[in-house]
This record gives sequence, structure tokens and C-alpha cells, in this order.
Amino acid sequence: MMTTTMYTSHILQVDRAYRPMPRRDSKSLYQTPLSLMLVDEDPAARQRMRTLLGDCDASLLKNLHEASTAVTAMAILDREPVDIVLLDVKLPGTNGLGLASHLSTLRRPPMIIFITAYAEHAARAFDLDAVDYITKPVRLERLQEALDKAERRMSTGRIKTMEPKAETLIIQDRGRTERVPLAEVLYFKAELKYVTVRTAVRSYILDNSLSELEQRYGNQFLRVHRNALVARSAVRTLERHYSSDQSDSWAIRLQGLDERLLVSRRQLAAVREAIRNP
Repeated sequence: MMTTTMYTSHILQVDRAYRPMPRRDSKSLYQTPLSLMLVDEDPAARQRMRTLLGDCDASLLKNLHEASTAVTAMAILDREPVDIVLLDVKLPGTNGLGLASHLSTLRRPPMIIFITAYAEHAARAFDLDAVDYITKPVRLERLQEALDKAERRMSTGRIKTMEPKAETLIIQDRGRTERVPLAEVLYFKAELKYVTVRTAVRSYILDNSLSELEQRYGNQFLRVHRNALVARSAVRTLERHYSSDQSDSWAIRLQGLDERLLVSRRQLAAVREAIRNP
């Protein structure tokens, strides 16, 4: 514990050694109040960034969100947009590059500044239209430069209101980040520790819970069983299903698939209603 405390203190001293002369005006440096989000799995790193942001401009701390994973960050952005995301590459589950790819599809995409220890991802980050790419440890003047650059983009209209884009899932597949259009998904099915995402072409593995997916995409997907959500637009037929352990049950067929999915008695009425009123 003594070693960790000394190391953190040393990093802060190094960061502050590069501090430019403080601004003497009492007003915010920015034309309009900015909302920011820190996305970093390390609480100590987020604390250091809070300190540096406060040194840049105390007003930046008034509307500051924090997340340790891409899933948490997206949940926050579902509730309210932010102007700038300060994003690490290394995150559990979907990494920072995958999150940045998803954020670019939003109606009002935020400015992204990567702040990371991994210099080798800079080219990919700028392909995703990142405003800047800062390697750790972060110098105060370097952070201020990146924030100023983001604010200039915003003030000159580089953030544009975009036409709604098709929703996508960001899926990590054997070290590769893949974007799967939600419109192509036929069903989500909960397995032991993951969710299978099924399209007409192939299956994917997604690190989300079925309840999270239902909450996010409940308008497009219908729960048919405690372990399955199906695309409402893909439901083709509801039919009786006979098996050795369930002599009289129900199943549905989906457009583009031969397999059937069981329908629980609890969800049967909702499925019938969805077929009558698609």
C-alpha cells in the first residue's frame, strides 16, 4: 500500500510540473458549458484526470460523468448526450476502439480524445475521427491543448446533427471488433455465461445479459421465453410443439431460419398478440 501511494503521488507531481501559467480570469475558458465523460477501468487514473481537468478549468467538473466499461458508458449516453469523451483503449469487454466505433453511429456523436498507455493504436483512433490521442502520463498542457481542439471543432460546427443511422451491435470476435446491424439479428438467446446473437448467416457471442438487451431493444424484440428474445419483424408462425418432456407446448419459427424456438406458457399470450398486431 505504501508503494502504491508513493507512485500515485509521483505521477501527479510529474503531470503538474508541466502546468502552464494559470489563467487569471474567473470565468470559464469555454464559450458554452461542456459535458464530459471519463471512460477508464482504473479508478486511480480517473482520479488523476479529475485533478487535471479541474486544473484546466474548474467548470469542467460540474458536468462530468465516469464509466469503467463500454457498457456503462453507453448506458449513460442513452440517458443524456455528452460533448467530449476521454477514452482509454484498454477496457474490459468491448475496448475503447470498439466503443468509439459505436459512438460514431449516434445521432449526436461526442468528440473523442483517447488517453491511453498504448501508442500503437493511434492510427486506428484517428481513422475513427478522434480529436486527439494522448499517451500517459498526461501533461496538463497537453490535455488543455486537446480540450481546446475539441472545443474549436464544436464552435465551428464540426459536430453536425446527423440523420439517424441504423443501430448496430459492437461484438468482439476472436480479437476482432465487428459491427453487426441490429436489423439483421433474428434472436438473442441466453446461454451459460453469454448471449448468442443469431442472424440469418451466422451466430455471434455477446457479453451482455438478456435483461439489458430487452431494456435497450424492447421495441424491436419480444421475449418468448426466459432465455430468448426474438425480432418482432421476423416472427413467421406460432405452432404446437411436441416433445418427450413437454407433451403440449408451443414454438415459433422465424423468417430465414429452420430452427424453432420454444415459447413459454407465460409469454404465449404476448406472442399471439404480436403475431395478430405486428
